Amino acid sequence: MSKDLVKSRKKHLSTKLKKPLFYNVILLNDDFTTMEFVVKVLIMFFKMSKSKSTTVMLKIHNEGSAICGTYTLDIAQTLTNQVNNYSRSNGFPLQSIMRIK
Repeated sequence: MSKDLVKSRKKHLSTKLKKPLFYNVILLNDDFTTMEFVVKVLIMFFKMSKSKSTTVMLKIHNEGSAICGTYTLDIAQTLTNQVNNYSRSNGFPLQSIMRIK
């Protein structure tokens, strides 16, 4: 084996993998979206139980926002878009955003 090939293989094997960045998906409070609709969204998109979704909904209502989950970039973007589209299609201004963790 040539020295160049050995060096190339060693360099390739020593490459470290980077951990993916994670993003928090956050729901924001507004004055028009019903509490029942927020609970429904949390159950549908974030797979929360009824009691957990009620707790998170109250946190959104009282504090203005709450983290609904932490995901990789693709999943966070997909959930954010799905929640925003679902809210608009049901006539509510509920907004979902994502922030780097």
